[in-house]
Amino acid sequence: MKKVLFLCTGNSCRSQMAEGLLHHYYGDKYEVYSAGTKPSIVHPKAIQIMQEIGIDISNQRSKSVNEFKNESFDYVITVCDNAKESCPIFPGKSKRLHWSFIDPAEAIGDTEQVLTVFRMVLEQIKQKIDQKLL
Repeated sequence: MKKVLFLCTGNSCRSQMAEGLLHHYYGDKYEVYSAGTKPSIVHPKAIQIMQEIGIDISNQRSKSVNEFKNESFDYVITVCDNAKESCPIFPGKSKRLHWSFIDPAEAIGDTEQVLTVFRMVLEQIKQKIDQKLL
């Protein structure tokens, strides 16, 4: 199995959703992790929209990239520009990819408008996974 690390700043939305998607749909091909350069919490709306598509990420936790500094990965995928700039070097010959997505946690509006942004970003992440990793 190939080993993948999704990396963003807070490890609260984008990287968590990516971890959940890849694990759910392709867990037989990939060992998948996510982390943040400044970890926080798993965003409740990320949990909510993942549940809408039948994926439970409520037991995932926000992790620091430092937890993985001595591990090697086949792919290290940054999902925000800040993480790309501060991504550490990992042992081995990992392929680094950068997929820039807007941060849905910064969406403004009423609850439905914010959830729409989360759903849009989730769909963009799923498309990237399907196009780039399979």
